[in-house]
Amino acid sequence: LLLEWKVQDYEILGKCPGKKLENVVCHHPFIDRDSVVILGEHVTLEQGTGCVHTAPGHGQDDYAVAQKYNLDTYNPVDDSGVFLPEVEFFGGLFVRKANPKIIQKIIQKIKEKNLLVHEDRVQHSYPHCWRCHQPIIFRATRQWFIALDRQDLRKKALKAISQVRWIPPWGKERIHSMVENRPDWCVSRQRAWGVPITILTCRACGQFLNSPDVFDHIVSLVEQSGADFWFEKDVHEILAEGTRCPCGGEEFLKETDILDVWFDSGVSHAAVLEPDPHQAWPADLYLEGSDQHRGWFHSSLLESVGTRDKAPYKAVLTHGYVVDGQGKKMSKSAGNVIAPQKIIDQYGAEILRLWVASENYREDIRISQEILKRLTEAYRKIRNTFRFLLGNLSDFDPQKDRVPPEELFEIDRYVLHRFQLLTDKILKAFHRFEFHVFYHAFYNFCVVDLSAFYLDILKDRLYTYPRNSRARRSGQTAMHVLLDGMTRLMAPILSFTAEEVWSFMPREEGRESSVHLSTLPDPGVYPFPEDLVR
Repeated sequence: LLLEWKVQDYEILGKCPGKKLENVVCHHPFIDRDSVVILGEHVTLEQGTGCVHTAPGHGQDDYAVAQKYNLDTYNPVDDSGVFLPEVEFFGGLFVRKANPKIIQKIIQKIKEKNLLVHEDRVQHSYPHCWRCHQPIIFRATRQWFIALDRQDLRKKALKAISQVRWIPPWGKERIHSMVENRPDWCVSRQRAWGVPITILTCRACGQFLNSPDVFDHIVSLVEQSGADFWFEKDVHEILAEGTRCPCGGEEFLKETDILDVWFDSGVSHAAVLEPDPHQAWPADLYLEGSDQHRGWFHSSLLESVGTRDKAPYKAVLTHGYVVDGQGKKMSKSAGNVIAPQKIIDQYGAEILRLWVASENYREDIRISQEILKRLTEAYRKIRNTFRFLLGNLSDFDPQKDRVPPEELFEIDRYVLHRFQLLTDKILKAFHRFEFHVFYHAFYNFCVVDLSAFYLDILKDRLYTYPRNSRARRSGQTAMHVLLDGMTRLMAPILSFTAEEVWSFMPREEGRESSVHLSTLPDPGVYPFPEDLVR
């Protein structure tokens, strides 16, 4: 640095490794106080001297290293960002306004002491608020925490993770690592609005009022008036007359902090599922983006395990994010946003649903006009397959014209055997939440197995054979089984199309009025010789 600063008039008095200076006490150059030298792994030699000022009350790294050396967490800035009155030279000044003055005063003081080696401007990064873009002031403040290692909360949470089904499986390792290595949960926030932390502190001793009777009374007030009672009522309206702290104090202060919003969302299982007799607890499935391993999945797990010794969900499914056709994040500034309503207006809701089903949601999901046009063409082919089936069943009465399975033509039994395999594959995919498997398998069955093969072969029997001939009715029986089963399979994905097809299907006694009131298909068993399949 001396070479960089072009300082030539100096003399080396001695050398030693930096670690030898640990715990050396130095006197401040212009304030009458001592400071101790400590070592910190967060300090590097990439810039500057490798020797930095440490403020335990104003930075995470500084706080951590100060805790290691049992230093006081000195915090010279109040809640408003103003230096405390007792701070020399700068008391009463707002930090951001004081900064330029502070720098100049410090430099001037060092010059007066004849201790300044070099003065220069150095550009460095500094955190700013994402909302208002103003520099952030770090302050160490008193907060409320949920201890992860008291009453074995961390250990219980890790055990609960192993009992949950995670989709995709890597989600289990991700949240396990987060819970295993996270610090205690800070649940207090300093905001003007939110769910209050309903704690009362004794004015005399500074301890909070830890009384089950008081807590039960506060719970009853929340049930009667909602959480806002905390802001609307005075302390004497909340506490019963004669309430005392164990120290003898009778005056109490209400906590002004609110709960972390992740605690709010984390108790949704208790607020939504448990009070409703028609709902089951724990939830069958929690569904969100991959960021929620750190958010909703995480807070729900800790809250539920802490109060109920069990995870609030049986399974957790994580999906990626929607990106443009090139895999880039969508943003208004980039001009690559595709609004869902525009897709619906242009292509219809079914195309949007088919797009969602066609993509592997475990990764980021691409969307573009080209992708939507390709899916529109696929949808048209699927729809035309159903139109053909419906059109050729107009004179088919399932009650009278159905041919028994053992009397079906070989080719008809073969296509039903193929449909049986398709159904088995799709139902297993639904169970695994692999909806893209449905799309590809269902589309290929419509286009390859039916349109290009079976239905093409069947046309002769449908159009040239006598109306009530066994050959024609055998083909129609197979088509009816296909139509009924395929419509049920399609219903969770192409919901409107399935309902439309269902309304035009040949009437059958006992059939549900809506496909969405029916069950997924059981196509029956249509055994087919393996040698003929090959």
